[in-house]
Amino acid sequence: MERYAWKATVKPGMLAEYKKRHDNIWPELKDLLKSAGICNYTIWNVGNELFGYYECEKGIDFAARTQAESEIVDRWNEYMKDVMIMEMDPVTGAQPKLEQVFFLA
Repeated sequence: MERYAWKATVKPGMLAEYKKRHDNIWPELKDLLKSAGICNYTIWNVGNELFGYYECEKGIDFAARTQAESEIVDRWNEYMKDVMIMEMDPVTGAQPKLEQVFFLA
């Protein structure tokens, strides 16, 4: 199983709203992420920094392509623009992938 990590920033004063929106994540978005093979998706924060991690049962490329081609993901990204800043990868249309530098199995 491939792993994927990303980072972003919550706009000042918007962390509570960011959390609220994720507490009420759209069912259709959850379904889309699962159909992309994404599982064990977790997001952490420290201050205004976000760190996301998920595993890709169908591979990173499939997960990225599924998200990039999804109108649901486009709507979610638009919905989240007022609370967070995330630079999207121009090639994949997904969150920029962090490079793994250590793994303990």
